[in-house]
Amino acid sequence: MAEDAVGATDRDGWRARLRRPFPERWVQYYLGNGASLGWLLVVDGAAFLLGVSFYVHSDPSLREISSLAYPLFGDSPTALALVTLSVATLLSHLGNEITEAPSNRLLALVHTLAFVWLLKYGLWTAIALNLRPDLYVGFTPALLWEYWGILLTHLFFLVHAAVIPYYGKTTREALVAALLLLLVNDAFDYGLGLYPPLRYEAGVLLAGITVALSFVVVGYAAWAFDRHESG
Repeated sequence: MAEDAVGATDRDGWRARLRRPFPERWVQYYLGNGASLGWLLVVDGAAFLLGVSFYVHSDPSLREISSLAYPLFGDSPTALALVTLSVATLLSHLGNEITEAPSNRLLALVHTLAFVWLLKYGLWTAIALNLRPDLYVGFTPALLWEYWGILLTHLFFLVHAAVIPYYGKTTREALVAALLLLLVNDAFDYGLGLYPPLRYEAGVLLAGITVALSFVVVGYAAWAFDRHESG
């Protein structure tokens, strides 16, 4: 019985760490004061511009599609734009506990979209690069950046996503909207062949993984976030 109790405690501790991986005091320190929050917004803005530059010079390019389709084509810049907006909502709450940040249905939608887009395209990038490591792993400057540089910068997406549930909440409507928008994005990417530029054709395997990720990240969001309660 004692061993069962210890095992249950360990499982509960693991679930808690998976849901909230960082000590709350760390997140409070970095998101609850103006200097660190300001630097985070600067980094997010710079990363967004770098991502836009990548898609401007890619093939296909942002210059070849309608501006209305930019958010669907530029998957990583879209994630960065959403999280910048999410983090910026904390500016009016500086000096207070981030766990008590204001919540409403619109904010719940913003935080949920930022979370799922960051998580999905952080994971997608790692998977896509490692499906064909023979095309990416090498020691030339270009390959070092196109594998390790891109991989490490997109791991930052996962860290960034992990802090959003500390201050944000979600709703059932936000989760449904997030899933529908992710699936629309998948249809755009693979139906029109406008997935993020790769050194190889995506094919059915990567398309299937991408759609599966849409369900996985929304499911995880439903578990990781607290719920916004109206009134």
